[in-house]
This record gives sequence, structure tokens and C-alpha cells, in this order.
Amino acid sequence: MPPSRSPRSALRTPLLAAIVLAVALAALWWWRGNTAGEQAGYRTTPVERGDIRVAISATGTLSAISTVTVGSQVSGQVTEVLVDFNDKVRRGQVIARIDPSTYEAQIDQGNAQVASAQAQLRQAEATLRNAELDYARKAELGTRQLVAKGDVDQARAARDQAQAQVNAARAQIRQQQASTRTTRVNLERTVIRSPVDGVVLTRSVEPGQTVAASLQAPELFTIAEDLSKMKIELAVDESDIGQVRAGQSVGFTADAFPDRRFRGTVEQVRLSATTTSNVVTYPVIVTVDNTDGTLLPGLTVNAEIEVSKREGVLKVANAALRYKPAEAESAAAAPQSARTPGGVADDLARTAAGLDLDARQQAALDAALAAIRQRQAARQAQPQLQRGGMFGGGGPRFATGGGGPDLQAQLRQRMLERFRQDFAGFRASLGEAQRRDWDAAVAALVGATRAPVYKLVDGQPRRVMVRVGASDGSDTEISGDVREGDLLVTGERAAQ
Repeated sequence: MPPSRSPRSALRTPLLAAIVLAVALAALWWWRGNTAGEQAGYRTTPVERGDIRVAISATGTLSAISTVTVGSQVSGQVTEVLVDFNDKVRRGQVIARIDPSTYEAQIDQGNAQVASAQAQLRQAEATLRNAELDYARKAELGTRQLVAKGDVDQARAARDQAQAQVNAARAQIRQQQASTRTTRVNLERTVIRSPVDGVVLTRSVEPGQTVAASLQAPELFTIAEDLSKMKIELAVDESDIGQVRAGQSVGFTADAFPDRRFRGTVEQVRLSATTTSNVVTYPVIVTVDNTDGTLLPGLTVNAEIEVSKREGVLKVANAALRYKPAEAESAAAAPQSARTPGGVADDLARTAAGLDLDARQQAALDAALAAIRQRQAARQAQPQLQRGGMFGGGGPRFATGGGGPDLQAQLRQRMLERFRQDFAGFRASLGEAQRRDWDAAVAALVGATRAPVYKLVDGQPRRVMVRVGASDGSDTEISGDVREGDLLVTGERAAQ
């Protein structure tokens, strides 16, 4: 007699079979949905939602933020070199000495000359005292008419001459003392001291070497003030420099550390352009935190300046933007997909989301957006032949590229003026910084590049105009009459 099956086992088998069948049906549905384009003879890529990071590549060299070249202000033979490469030094520390004997001898000579001048001064002072007494006696006798007036004048002249000699002797003493002080200063300069706290990068002198400082100070040492903070000077091409701003994040690598990626920040965009072989570049200074001391001065780095990062946007592979149907005329004649109102409104709402609006400003924005969506919905309901205006289908009519540059510029200007009218109340409620950001975003939206893509609908490609945004080289941000999950045609399969 076969063993009887328990009720639980009897229920488990049909349940497992139902689960397997459901999974198989779901997999089949997914496979059909994702291969519909291939079955119809087209290669497709889905519209996805994600982040777009735009970066500019450049190369540069690491260096210390502050580097001091230590030289010698006096000439002579180097007797001692007290530091070497990579030594850490403190401000005021003695790092080299120059033979001081020449300056010591000059000081001794100067002291002797000062002593001689002082002796001459004492002699002149004695002569002056004698001349003053002689003049006093003759002046008194002259008042009594006991001596000739000429003798009195001669005594006065002798007194003045003696006074001049005293003054000359005193001036000579001051001159000799000043010369001696200069020599003492030069004697002190024979001791070379570090002007900053830092690390010795280069040493260009050896003991016994003679330095001559007649025309310019010879370079003895190069000292980096602080290697915990370093800088990179990048050479950025003129076509990219307009996107670089102070404060942008920079990622870079160095060949010496291939497994590590370092971070920095744009500190300055310098205006001193350099032209090499008709290529114009601008220096961009990036500051780097080197607290751990890993990075070394002089390293060549490959950097990427992050100029833009778009988060949570619709993006598509660039192949969808390059695709053109083999039968261009028939594709152009194919009916375009149903346009959804609010494409522009959605872009503006997304722009305003980054302005940190208060309740009053948000209410003004919502009212303006509601008016735009209502107007677009009304145009959407009109027959195709009666549609007009700039906002039909969420984008201007010049999006197809017709009419030439002049017409497109005129239509863009009309579109910008319409935005200013629609959002006048909202713009008036913004602060100065918010208004500036809003105006820049609206101008960028109006001037945005537009391109056709071909959306697969019921197995057939339909031409749709989209606004093209940031691109990272493989994917591009798009907005318009597309939704996440839509399949865009990237190519046609060869006939089997």
C-alpha cells in the first residue's frame, strides 16, 4: 500500500507550479518589451533616469603653495652647510655660513678710523678753545681802542675756522661709524638663516664654494614653506575655460600612485593666457590637502575638473542622438508622437527647486506654472493644423532647425520675453541672488540645443524633438516628450 501524502504536500505542489508559471510569464513579458525594437528591425536603448557628470580633463604639475629661494647678500667662501635635501627647518635656523674674516677685518679697520677721527676731533676742539679765548681778549681790547680792528677780525676768522674743523671731525666720525655699522650688517649676513618654517627642496652650494653677490644674490637653497597644503597649476584649453569657476571639485591621479585618486578644489582661474603652437591655454590653480605627506612636489598629474553634475535627470546613450533613419523622407513624414504639455514647465519647476524658495515664492511659482500648463493644454487640444505659437508641444517651433539662424534667434528672443511676462510676479518675489540664478537658468533653457530622436512606438520609430543638456561623453541629458523607459532607436538591423 503506497504511503499517503499529507495535505500540506498536496497544497505545496500546485503553489510552486503557479509561482514558476508567473515568473516565466513575467520574464517573457520583459523580454518582449525589451526586444520589441530588435524584432521590428531596430536596435534601441532605453531612456534612463540617473546622474550626468561633466568634467574637463587637463594636466599639470604639483608644487608647494609657497616656495622661498634663499640666497646670499654678501660674497665670500662658504665654510659650512648645515642642512641637506628634505631637512625640516625652522624660521631663523642657521643653515649655512660664509667666511667672515674679510668683514671682521673691515670692522677692525673701521674702528681704527673712528678712533683716529676722534683724536682729530679732540685736537680741533682744543684749537677752537684757544681761538675763542684769543678772540674774546682782542674783542675786549678793541672796544678800548687798544688794538687794531683788523686784529679783532683776524681773531674772529680764526675762531670760525677752528669751529669748522671741529664740525668736520665730528662728521668724519659719524661717517666712519656708519661704514662700520654697514660692515657689521654684512658680517651678520655671513650667517645664512631660514626665513620660514619648511622643508629644504634643493641645496645648490657646497662647503668651500665661493659665492659672488656683486650683481644678484646667488641661490643657495629652495625651501617649501608648507607641504601639507599643495597646489596644481593646470593648463586648460580656451574652449573649456569658460566653464571653470573657483570652488569646483577636482579629481586627479599621479603616475607615482596609480591606485589612488586624490581630490582638490579650484582656487583661481588666472587671466595670463599662454599660446603654444596656436593653442591657447589658461592656468588654473587647484589647492590640494596633503596632510598625510603622500604627494610630492614636481609630480605630473592628470586632473578632471567637475564643471557640472546633474542628478536624477533623464539621460540616453549618445548613439540615440546620432541615429538618422535610412529613409529620411518617410521618417520625417511619419506622424510625431503625441506631445505632452508641461515639458518647459517641468524644466522651469526643476530649475526653481534649487532656489530654496519660501512659501510665498513657491505659491507665485505654482501660479505661473499652472497658467503655462493650462495654455499648453489648450493648444494641445487644437487640431494639428491650427497649432501655433512658441510653446506648442512643450518646445518652440524652431526646434526642428528650420528658418535659419536669424529666425531661430528671433524666436528665442520672443520665447524669453514670454517667460519674463509669465514669471514677472514670481521673479519680483525673489532675492537678488535667487533672481540672478533664475535669470541664468531661464536663459540657458531658452538657448538650449535641440535635436531629433526617434522613439519606438508600436514597433515604428517616431520623430521627437528633445532638449539636449549636459553630456559625459557616453550619455546625454535630454528633456521633452520622452519618459523614463521609452525606447529610442540607435540603429537598424541588417535584413536576415
